[in-house]
Amino acid sequence: MKMKNIIIFASGSGTNAENIIRFFQSFDNIKITYVVSNRPDAMALKRAEKLNVGTKIFSKDDFYGNNRAFNFLLREQPDMIVLAGFLLLVPADIIKAFPRRIINIHPALLPKFGGKGMYGGNVHHAVIEQKETESGITIHYVNEKYDDGDIIFQAACPVLPNDTCETLAARIHELEYVHFPKVIQGIVENIIV
Repeated sequence: MKMKNIIIFASGSGTNAENIIRFFQSFDNIKITYVVSNRPDAMALKRAEKLNVGTKIFSKDDFYGNNRAFNFLLREQPDMIVLAGFLLLVPADIIKAFPRRIINIHPALLPKFGGKGMYGGNVHHAVIEQKETESGITIHYVNEKYDDGDIIFQAACPVLPNDTCETLAARIHELEYVHFPKVIQGIVENIIV
């Protein structure tokens, strides 16, 4: 059986990236080969290094101007690219080169509370402001628009009357940690190579 390789894109603290790396450490058929970030100071890179996963930093220009990120992906040929708190819009050439091989997790129940600028605390604040009674996570394929690709999986949790952005975020993170690695596993094991 051919080894499947996954590259994670992350811009921030990297808790989801670390959780995914740890989940797949015991697999002999799936490997996280790199964590890629657009921010040199992203904690996701330090978490990956501690777990012996390769790291790469690409600037916005490397994604949109000089094709360094695109060329790196063409060389590596990942079976899947996983966005775990990655804040740049994935360029169209990368999406075309890896059709239905790029997935993202969003901390709300799409199509509500998605789009440009809707990430992290911004999402939770909007959910609470709109007096929603539930929120959750959406795992979806990535296309040329923010949070617009076909939905793969959703899981919901209640929004409590006394919730703050922090308490809601904690509940959302629990859903992410439980479901995201399993959904990735289910997709990558069914990719024909």
